[in-house]
Amino acid sequence: MPNRPQPRFPEPNSQPFWEGAKRGELLYQQCNSCNGVVFYPRMLCTHCGSLDLAWKQSKGEGTVYTYSVVRQNRNPAFSDLGAYALAYIDLDEGFRMMSNVIGVADPTKDVSIGQRVKVEFEKQDSGDYPIPVFRPV
Repeated sequence: MPNRPQPRFPEPNSQPFWEGAKRGELLYQQCNSCNGVVFYPRMLCTHCGSLDLAWKQSKGEGTVYTYSVVRQNRNPAFSDLGAYALAYIDLDEGFRMMSNVIGVADPTKDVSIGQRVKVEFEKQDSGDYPIPVFRPV
Protein backbone atom coordinates (compact mmCIF):
# COMPACT_ATOMS: atom_id res chain seq x y z
CA MET A 1 0.00 0.00 0.00
CA PRO A 2 2.39 2.69 -1.19
CA ASN A 3 0.17 5.81 -1.01
CA ARG A 4 -1.63 5.83 2.32
CA PRO A 5 -2.87 9.17 3.64
CA GLN A 6 -0.28 11.04 5.72
CA PRO A 7 -0.73 12.91 9.02
CA ARG A 8 -1.18 16.68 8.89
CA PHE A 9 0.81 18.92 11.20
CA PRO A 10 0.90 20.81 13.47
CA GLU A 11 -0.70 18.09 15.59
CA PRO A 12 0.71 18.25 19.13
CA ASN A 13 -0.77 14.97 20.38
CA SER A 14 0.53 12.63 17.69
CA GLN A 15 3.61 14.31 16.22
CA PRO A 16 6.02 12.40 18.57
CA PHE A 17 4.35 9.15 17.46
CA TRP A 18 4.98 9.95 13.79
CA GLU A 19 8.54 11.11 14.42
CA GLY A 20 9.13 7.73 16.11
CA ALA A 21 7.72 5.98 13.04
CA LYS A 22 10.30 7.80 10.91
CA ARG A 23 12.97 6.18 13.12
CA GLY A 24 11.31 2.74 12.93
CA GLU A 25 9.96 2.96 16.49
CA LEU A 26 6.40 2.17 17.59
CA LEU A 27 5.68 4.63 20.42
CA TYR A 28 2.93 4.76 23.03
CA GLN A 29 2.38 6.78 26.19
CA GLN A 30 2.44 5.76 29.84
CA CYS A 31 1.21 7.86 32.74
CA ASN A 32 3.85 8.83 35.31
CA SER A 33 1.14 9.24 37.96
CA CYS A 34 -0.78 5.94 37.73
CA ASN A 35 1.34 3.88 35.25
CA GLY A 36 -1.68 3.53 32.95
CA VAL A 37 -0.91 2.76 29.30
CA VAL A 38 -2.37 5.32 26.89
CA PHE A 39 -2.90 4.82 23.17
CA TYR A 40 -3.77 6.56 20.78
CA PRO A 41 -1.66 9.66 21.61
CA ARG A 42 -3.43 12.18 23.86
CA MET A 43 -2.79 15.15 26.10
CA LEU A 44 -3.93 13.44 29.30
CA CYS A 45 -4.14 10.02 30.92
CA THR A 46 -7.36 8.18 30.15
CA HIS A 47 -7.10 6.36 33.50
CA CYS A 48 -6.55 9.20 36.01
CA GLY A 49 -6.64 12.45 34.01
CA SER A 50 -3.01 13.37 34.71
CA LEU A 51 -1.11 15.50 32.20
CA ASP A 52 2.15 13.76 33.16
CA LEU A 53 2.61 11.31 30.27
CA ALA A 54 5.87 9.79 29.04
CA TRP A 55 6.61 8.33 25.60
CA LYS A 56 7.73 4.68 25.60
CA GLN A 57 8.98 2.43 22.81
CA SER A 58 7.03 -0.75 22.16
CA LYS A 59 8.73 -3.98 21.09
CA GLY A 60 6.07 -4.00 18.37
CA GLU A 61 4.90 -7.54 19.09
CA GLY A 62 1.33 -8.58 19.76
CA THR A 63 -1.68 -10.62 18.73
CA VAL A 64 -4.60 -10.07 16.41
CA TYR A 65 -7.60 -9.21 18.61
CA THR A 66 -10.07 -9.11 15.72
CA TYR A 67 -10.00 -8.31 12.02
CA SER A 68 -12.06 -7.75 8.92
CA VAL A 69 -11.16 -8.28 5.28
CA VAL A 70 -11.84 -5.29 3.05
CA ARG A 71 -12.67 -6.51 -0.42
CA GLN A 72 -13.31 -3.18 -2.12
CA ASN A 73 -12.61 0.40 -1.19
CA ARG A 74 -13.53 3.62 -2.92
CA ASN A 75 -10.82 5.72 -1.27
CA PRO A 76 -8.33 6.62 -4.05
CA ALA A 77 -5.37 5.81 -1.76
CA PHE A 78 -6.55 2.20 -1.61
CA SER A 79 -8.18 1.79 -5.03
CA ASP A 80 -5.44 -0.44 -6.50
CA LEU A 81 -5.58 -3.00 -3.70
CA GLY A 82 -7.26 -6.33 -3.76
CA ALA A 83 -8.57 -7.75 -0.50
CA TYR A 84 -6.62 -6.68 2.61
CA ALA A 85 -6.91 -7.34 6.35
CA LEU A 86 -7.74 -4.48 8.71
CA ALA A 87 -7.14 -5.57 12.31
CA TYR A 88 -7.05 -4.52 15.92
CA ILE A 89 -3.70 -5.59 17.34
CA ASP A 90 -3.20 -6.12 21.09
CA LEU A 91 0.40 -5.09 21.76
CA ASP A 92 2.31 -6.87 24.52
CA GLU A 93 2.75 -3.59 26.44
CA GLY A 94 -1.00 -3.36 27.00
CA PHE A 95 -2.45 -1.17 24.28
CA ARG A 96 -4.56 -1.90 21.21
CA MET A 97 -4.15 -0.29 17.82
CA MET A 98 -5.77 -0.58 14.42
CA SER A 99 -3.56 -1.45 11.48
CA ASN A 100 -3.18 -3.85 8.57
CA VAL A 101 -1.88 -7.39 8.58
CA ILE A 102 0.42 -7.75 5.59
CA GLY A 103 2.55 -10.49 4.08
CA VAL A 104 -0.16 -13.11 3.74
CA ALA A 105 -1.09 -14.83 0.50
CA ASP A 106 -4.85 -14.66 1.15
CA PRO A 107 -6.17 -12.37 3.90
CA THR A 108 -9.49 -14.24 3.86
CA LYS A 109 -7.71 -17.44 4.97
CA ASP A 110 -4.28 -16.55 6.37
CA VAL A 111 -5.20 -14.12 9.17
CA SER A 112 -6.71 -15.35 12.43
CA ILE A 113 -7.72 -14.09 15.85
CA GLY A 114 -4.90 -14.74 18.33
CA GLN A 115 -2.25 -14.81 15.59
CA ARG A 116 1.13 -13.40 16.68
CA VAL A 117 2.32 -10.42 14.65
CA LYS A 118 5.22 -7.95 14.65
CA VAL A 119 5.30 -4.34 13.49
CA GLU A 120 7.01 -3.18 10.31
CA PHE A 121 7.08 0.34 8.93
CA GLU A 122 5.83 0.69 5.39
CA LYS A 123 7.50 3.51 3.48
CA GLN A 124 5.23 5.60 1.29
CA ASP A 125 5.76 6.72 -2.30
CA SER A 126 4.63 10.16 -1.25
CA GLY A 127 5.02 11.65 2.19
CA ASP A 128 7.59 11.49 4.95
CA TYR A 129 5.97 9.18 7.44
CA PRO A 130 6.07 5.39 7.20
CA ILE A 131 2.94 3.59 8.36
CA PRO A 132 3.07 0.90 11.07
CA VAL A 133 1.71 -2.39 9.73
CA PHE A 134 1.95 -5.91 11.12
CA ARG A 135 3.28 -9.16 9.69
CA PRO A 136 2.66 -12.66 11.10
CA VAL A 137 5.66 -14.15 12.91
